[in-house]
Amino acid sequence: MPGITLTLSGEEDRVLARSLAGEITTLTCDVLEKLPSNTMVMVKFLPDDLWFIDSRSLADYGRKSFRLEVTITDETTTKDQKARYQRAAFDLLSEKIGNVHPHSNVHVIDCRADAYSYGGVTQEYRYHHG
Repeated sequence: MPGITLTLSGEEDRVLARSLAGEITTLTCDVLEKLPSNTMVMVKFLPDDLWFIDSRSLADYGRKSFRLEVTITDETTTKDQKARYQRAAFDLLSEKIGNVHPHSNVHVIDCRADAYSYGGVTQEYRYHHG
């Protein structure tokens, strides 16, 4: 059950958000072996002049950036899968957004199964009663 938050620099762009939500869902499910029907994506935008790296805004740098956070249940993917995912996601977003600052990042968050749920049921419970 990936919970995905994609924060993009720049002004709100609903067309870009919808496109990237679909592409990130597909990539996440393919590489990390997850189900699209259990994948949630939230896309947020932050103006370039409010995103800082080394105390300078992206507007100052003349660059774009992103932060992709993917929460998954701990011990459901391998280190190799996560490494492949991080590379592929970084490449995909860099290509789609263009002119990204190298500090743009992908963060895979492993969450304990007893601390992660949807529909009010933990992943731990689903595993044992599934």
